[in-house]
Amino acid sequence: MQPRSLQAVGWTLSEWQHAYREGTIEPALLFELIQQFQEQDPAWIVLVSAEQLARRLDQLAAQLHALDSDLSQLPLYGVPFAIKDNIDAAGWRTSAACPEFAYLADEDATVVARLQAAGAVLVGKTNLDQFATGLVGTRSPFGAVPNTFDAHYVSGGSSSGSASVLARGLVAFSLGTDTAGSGRVPAGFNNIVGLKPTKGRLSNKGLVPACRSLDCISVFALTVEDAELVADLAAGFDPADAYSRSNPRTAPAAIGAAPRLAVPDTLEFFGDSLNQAVFQQSLERLQALGAQLVPIDFTPFRQLAEQLYQGPWVAERTVAMSEMLASAPQAIDPVVRAIVENGLGYSACDAYRAEYLRAELSRAINQALAGFDALVVPTSPTLRTQAEMKREPVLFNAQFGTYTNFTNLADLSALAVPAGFREDGLPAGITFIAPAWHDAALASLGKRWQAAQALPLGATGRSLPPAAPARQVAGCVRVAVVGAHLTGMPLNFQLTTRDAVLVEQTLTAPTYRLHALAGSVPPKPGLVKAAEGASIIVELWDMPLARFGEFVAEIPPPLGIGNLQLEDGRWVKGFICEPWALDSAVDITAFGGWRAFIASRTPA
Repeated sequence: MQPRSLQAVGWTLSEWQHAYREGTIEPALLFELIQQFQEQDPAWIVLVSAEQLARRLDQLAAQLHALDSDLSQLPLYGVPFAIKDNIDAAGWRTSAACPEFAYLADEDATVVARLQAAGAVLVGKTNLDQFATGLVGTRSPFGAVPNTFDAHYVSGGSSSGSASVLARGLVAFSLGTDTAGSGRVPAGFNNIVGLKPTKGRLSNKGLVPACRSLDCISVFALTVEDAELVADLAAGFDPADAYSRSNPRTAPAAIGAAPRLAVPDTLEFFGDSLNQAVFQQSLERLQALGAQLVPIDFTPFRQLAEQLYQGPWVAERTVAMSEMLASAPQAIDPVVRAIVENGLGYSACDAYRAEYLRAELSRAINQALAGFDALVVPTSPTLRTQAEMKREPVLFNAQFGTYTNFTNLADLSALAVPAGFREDGLPAGITFIAPAWHDAALASLGKRWQAAQALPLGATGRSLPPAAPARQVAGCVRVAVVGAHLTGMPLNFQLTTRDAVLVEQTLTAPTYRLHALAGSVPPKPGLVKAAEGASIIVELWDMPLARFGEFVAEIPPPLGIGNLQLEDGRWVKGFICEPWALDSAVDITAFGGWRAFIASRTPA
């Protein structure tokens, strides 16, 4: 019989949750799981010890007991995860892949604390390009992390180890970091999902900085659904992080069925026809899914990407590593040291000029993306072998960043997703990019894309499981509309211009009556609670929280917004009507909905 821990390899979060809920496994299963990890595996820098795991499982049992054994309150209960070794965990050493730099962390990084508060269990810390400087996965004294599909090729970096252990299903999710693309390039090279959140959405407290003003802690997962849940649980304003930000709650919760996507007008693959073919197929598949593809001028994106390493911005990495450069330069990887030492050649005046250029290009980029749901690009234009990377460590690294380097400089959110396999059997990916705080919208598009591709999960060979019931997106209000705000009706624009997104059509509880109000322009119905009623057709829309107040302010009497019960028992915000307006109204409940009533009044 196959060990239960082997059966758990490659499980998604929903599968872990189901197994714990049904009682088919217990957290002690994780002891079996870690025994199968190989210490010589270059993806790991340090593994959890049996003593550490025992302490954590005792804490987990106490967490569950305090919640009266309600597993729903611990969405990551007993789920194993890994973190890049530039992120702190209390009682673990943090090395940033530099043994001479290593220190024992006395407290958890904020994101680690939040994930463990949700029940997750840390099982190891992973390898990286030293000090998170590189997109290759080879610049580490702990060894190069190989591609999970062909060890002759690079894994991508700098979050190489986190991508590798996730792609092989050893953990259910992992944390990386992303400054220039480190949370996306390894995702593309290993057939997994890489979510790069909006800057400041996840706290960086407890992160060894690469470029403090640009760094993002990122999430690797086998599915977009899992990456979204982990990011939601880890996110939140942190006053202890000077770069943390509060979500303004103005962005859409989802992208509609016919997305308008920008595509670079010129594409560079550096002679890699295999990656080019996968991207072209991806564009065709997007169109088949209903997307409209529109070429845009990619010049400002390219110019901004070049600034990250070819200008004064590299000095921010120099600042982050200044103590090591002064005290132990020989301990730094030679390629990494050569890169960061370049920052010593720039002046404060150079830095200000670079910031002015960044602001100008960033404004141009965000203006270019206005009117689009997202930009779609190759995650990387090419893939290289480890031998090739040794010959051209800087040039090929720069090529990997062609479609990633500009993202944090322009304050954009991004989601890297698997796109298929090249003719040589290696994976390639695409990335959806949108303005800051559009993380949830990108996830909605990514979930549809992943479901349509039916690709295996990572390198596990497992298939995408059925989608879990949709969660309501945090930061949105779900509003039921019943009349003139329905799709195609005269006032629907009051929803769409506020980035509200249609969720579903459904029915109210059978306790409402619908009336056609007299003298309203445009014609509107009034929905009222009644002792003898019926189920009425409504549409549910998710509206950004920050836009809800202005929407309600436009609603004229006798209408208002109140609490509305649906047929399945849910309660949502919805249109209700003052009883005094019913004296002159016509009861149209028998039509079952506003559309049927309007159709009855329209000549054939």
